[in-house]
Amino acid sequence: MEEKNIDEIKKEKVDNRLSLTPVCEGLRVGVKKDGVKYSVRTDRSSYFFPERWIKFDSVIKDEKKSVFDTLISTGGRIEEVLNIKPEDFDWERNHLTLKVTKTKATKNESIGKRRSFVISSQFARRMRKYISEHKIENGQVLFKVSKQAVSQMFKRGLKKAEFKDWYMFSLHNIRKTHGNWLNALDVKSTEICMRLGHDMNTYLKHYGSASLFDRKDKLLMIKILGDVYGFK
Repeated sequence: MEEKNIDEIKKEKVDNRLSLTPVCEGLRVGVKKDGVKYSVRTDRSSYFFPERWIKFDSVIKDEKKSVFDTLISTGGRIEEVLNIKPEDFDWERNHLTLKVTKTKATKNESIGKRRSFVISSQFARRMRKYISEHKIENGQVLFKVSKQAVSQMFKRGLKKAEFKDWYMFSLHNIRKTHGNWLNALDVKSTEICMRLGHDMNTYLKHYGSASLFDRKDKLLMIKILGDVYGFK
């Protein structure tokens, strides 16, 4: 059988997307061969303004908040966050090391590179309290939940918060939000790239202009992110 090259595969993906039925801006739907409906987002660049994040957070049950707190406070991918263990924190220096990270096939990686970065003192205190209250020991993951379960909680939360554009967000958009906020707060792009595990081209492609946020937005960002990078 003739093998398809990368360009042919990409074209097929585009053709498949174009054949889907648009139901509203940014969303298309289709039907699989077995009759199951599915949807595809055509725009993955959405991010939260801080007021919207606060509204979302307000509808999440207290016992479920910590996983979303970790996502917005670290910018980690959901797969990375779900592999965090107590020993990954350096409480004296307020550092976190993500030991299970994304592998990059284009760079022939068989295992992802660890990333260590600073966290806020407020987030560190919340995590220490969470670990203590849930009696999580070294070697155990912080969040005993699947990616699918977190994704479902996220979508339910967006709908409960009455986000009419809830379908424009996935867990990965929390990561984009974190990066956009750091950019708006004048953190160096090289530091953001290191923190998120990006190269500069990816950073420039996926993160928006800091000018979209006003002073009120930035004050709320600092309230949410805490004193990471000396914000105050």
